[in-house]
Amino acid sequence: MSQTAYMLGGSSGLERKGLRDRVYDLVLDMLMSSSIEPGTRLSIDAIARDLRVSPTPVREALVQLERTGLVTREPLKGYRVAPPISDGQLEALFDTRIVLEGGATELAIRDAAALVPLLEQALDDHRAVTRKVREAPEDDRSSVALLHEYFAIDWNFHHLIFAGTHNPFLIDMSEAISTRVHRMRQSVRSGVRDADDAVREHAVILDGFRSGDPAIAAAAMRNHIEKVRTRSRADALTGSAR
Repeated sequence: MSQTAYMLGGSSGLERKGLRDRVYDLVLDMLMSSSIEPGTRLSIDAIARDLRVSPTPVREALVQLERTGLVTREPLKGYRVAPPISDGQLEALFDTRIVLEGGATELAIRDAAALVPLLEQALDDHRAVTRKVREAPEDDRSSVALLHEYFAIDWNFHHLIFAGTHNPFLIDMSEAISTRVHRMRQSVRSGVRDADDAVREHAVILDGFRSGDPAIAAAAMRNHIEKVRTRSRADALTGSAR
């Protein structure tokens, strides 16, 4: 894990939440690293010492990460890195995304006038980080920091569509989906190989929103997710063969 030190701030709720979020992000980065093998024991005290924080925000981060499936907790034994996502779970995740994101797209297009500029900016950000990935030296393309930046920007395009529904239940579900997508990426560990494909597919979804036709936009979203499914299957097979 990074040796960056995060010291405890004041006692206000806002400062505490900021610390908790920073610790969560750092532990998530650790789990996304290819150097952490499934089954590895996660010591709350050791992580807290490394980050120079109390055990409490580390414990809170692990509780939150347990909900994502990235870590598991064994009674009296503590936390471990979860095993890789199974083939069945991978398929179920994409089935869920097709249903939820296809439906969210149909709802969000009602507010297309407000949403299109946001999606245009998100796509520009996606193109920029894709260029950054493409221009990075080969050894740096799978760095935890670059992967974290890319995946956050990639997912932001999807999150904006969920937010555009103005439906609090769908927005909550988007958070649950995003954490499970994190787990899939942590399990597959393929780096960023499909960035250009994802940018092109997001552009088609954006065109669907510009058209104002819910069926066109939703079909573009479902097609994108199906293509990501196909690429993820291939990456999983490649990873299992290593």
